[in-house]
Amino acid sequence: MFMMRFRIILLAVLAVTVCSSCKSQFELLLASNDADAKYEAAFNYYNKGKFAKAASVFESLAMLTDGTERDDTVRYYWGLSNYRNKDYYTADTNFEKFVESYPRSPFASEARYLRLDCLYRQTLRYELDQSPTYKAMNAISEYILEYPQSTHMEECRDMLLDLGERLDKKAYEAARLYYKMEDYLASRVAFRNVLKDDSENIYREDILYFIAMSSYKYAHLSVPSKQKERYLTFVDDYYNFIGELPESNYRKELDAVYRKAQKALGRQIVETDDTEELSERDFAKERRKIVKAEKKSEKK
Repeated sequence: MFMMRFRIILLAVLAVTVCSSCKSQFELLLASNDADAKYEAAFNYYNKGKFAKAASVFESLAMLTDGTERDDTVRYYWGLSNYRNKDYYTADTNFEKFVESYPRSPFASEARYLRLDCLYRQTLRYELDQSPTYKAMNAISEYILEYPQSTHMEECRDMLLDLGERLDKKAYEAARLYYKMEDYLASRVAFRNVLKDDSENIYREDILYFIAMSSYKYAHLSVPSKQKERYLTFVDDYYNFIGELPESNYRKELDAVYRKAQKALGRQIVETDDTEELSERDFAKERRKIVKAEKKSEKK
């Protein structure tokens, strides 16, 4: 029993010694001033997929190769090692400094693209701060203008599309929050502002729908003396919607709401036998009646 315990303790000591020796060798390499040895070791680590160690060696090597022919290669692979190690924040810094120092290097174009990818990977979910998104989009747009023949053009456009949709979703969801809170006046204003800022928002159909529904619900919940004016606002929003999106899946629901609004306004409307939806001619006719009646009321 004693011998068995002794062997276990001896093996543990040997294991610790071996590990300490390996660590010491790496530390000695980092402290060394042998540029050739470091250069070879750094690429060995990189080629074996040991990117964290490769990055550390390239970083220490950069102090020795500064001003030499090897410097741009060392600094590029320093950034690339961090990139492969998924340390995108450090890699972003590496590539940004590299492009500033070596704009004519054969690695410059790729380094600039990889920096864009780092910026893209540092962006946050739509619910969070979108400052990194704007930063990435500006950098990507500049790259597209400067390198129109780049082999990464498709990836750049995909990144821009994704980031743009993220901003669209953030704006849309922020406005929809007012609707969920049943603050319909604020909801309508917020949705209109979304389209004012970006008329090409990918949620445009939904936004126009919520603008109309917000104005209807705001009118419906208003005091009687304010309802007529506010139902007319809904009618405007309704016509804007069907004028742009006559085949929308929201059409049937909005037609039904329109009929309710017309009833509240004391107007008669014509329904078709087949679909119970109003014809375009009926809509226009009723709209003219409402506008005419409103003008007469204002004169009085």
